[in-house]
Amino acid sequence: MRHIAIIGSGPAGYYTAEAAQKQWGDDVRVDIFDMLPVPYGLIRTGVAPDHQSIKGVSKRYETTASLDNVRFVGNVTIGEDVTIAELMSLYDAVVLATGAPNDKPAGIPGEGLDNVFGSAAFVGWYNGHPQFAKLGPDLSGRHAVVIGNGNVALDVARILAKTSGEFTGSDIVAHALHALEKSRIEHVTILGRRGPHQIAMTPKELGELGHLSRACPRVDPADLPDPEEDLFLEPGQRKSVEHLRGFAAIPEEFRCDKPVEIEFDFFASPKAILGDGQVTGVEVERTALDSDGRASGTGETYVVPASLVVTCIGYKSSPIPGVPFEESAGRFANDQGRILPGLYCVGWARRGPSGTIGTNRPDGFSVVEKIAEDIGPGSGKPGRPGFDRLAEERKLDIVTFRDWKKIEQAEISRARDGAPREKFVDVDEMIRARGE
Repeated sequence: MRHIAIIGSGPAGYYTAEAAQKQWGDDVRVDIFDMLPVPYGLIRTGVAPDHQSIKGVSKRYETTASLDNVRFVGNVTIGEDVTIAELMSLYDAVVLATGAPNDKPAGIPGEGLDNVFGSAAFVGWYNGHPQFAKLGPDLSGRHAVVIGNGNVALDVARILAKTSGEFTGSDIVAHALHALEKSRIEHVTILGRRGPHQIAMTPKELGELGHLSRACPRVDPADLPDPEEDLFLEPGQRKSVEHLRGFAAIPEEFRCDKPVEIEFDFFASPKAILGDGQVTGVEVERTALDSDGRASGTGETYVVPASLVVTCIGYKSSPIPGVPFEESAGRFANDQGRILPGLYCVGWARRGPSGTIGTNRPDGFSVVEKIAEDIGPGSGKPGRPGFDRLAEERKLDIVTFRDWKKIEQAEISRARDGAPREKFVDVDEMIRARGE
């Protein structure tokens, strides 16, 4: 019998569990640990609340979670309730699938000012992550600046610009919806160091900006390359640039009918966030691209007004004591998923924050192949029974998958009209719901 412990119940964790079950069938026991009482990680608290079709992938994970040899172990914090070393002594393999939950710092003056947030915190706020539920961003000002040219930046801009009616069918949490309903933001600037041809924005997400009821996107035609240059782009990137060209062509008289403007400011590198306690603006340097597509400053600077700033420039994993970590890459040091004998990593914890949700599936299967090579039939470690004894000794309050289904049902029953659920945003409330 093989015993596998997976730390993290997001896509990478469940794809790895699925791979283990397919590799060994009934000859494996998999325990999936999470510090929260609820599973699915990024799917629950990272994917935009108005992208319910993407969240639907959790049904696949539920199929894996329902197997007799796969167990969810929620409400257990690694490093506090149990250490990595203890898990390694109990399981044949321990797999870190912790993702990249921390914001990459912007590294510019002023990022510590009030009302400046990283995207992990801001997205966690409107998605109901318990760690960020009380973030309380001030939306009373007129100008928001979003730093970044990826899909997360688009998500943040779109959420800030939507009407309450446009959140019908989403699972945005009540505290965020109420705050957004009172928002006075009229202008959202999306800053990107490079140009339209270098964006990491996908066509679907860009296209959504063109259909918002009270907001209109703006692109300066001067920032767009000659149309002939689009022919050298990959099809998906070409479609994204087509959306930008469409935004640039929107007549001014149409814009006047929209109270909110989403402006793409390309070739713009933030140099400092300005303000005295509270943010008031962002100092920006105009950039130019060299022959290799790298952006460098031109010396020309200007200030973009900002009452709110959200940095969407990337994420990094959380280091764990005793586990080798590559600070520069924001991931655990590994060789194709191997960290130390018996210790592995998968997903963003392995690769850094790159790839889509689906990228984690082949990643999970790949690491399980390596585990199979390394552990053979298993070492005779106690696995699940050994952990259960330790949990009983320490009086850990473990939340099972059956408990999670009770929590989920409670969230569904308290949903506002048109919403699939109303998430609990407090850990104690989640645990209490388990008993209802």
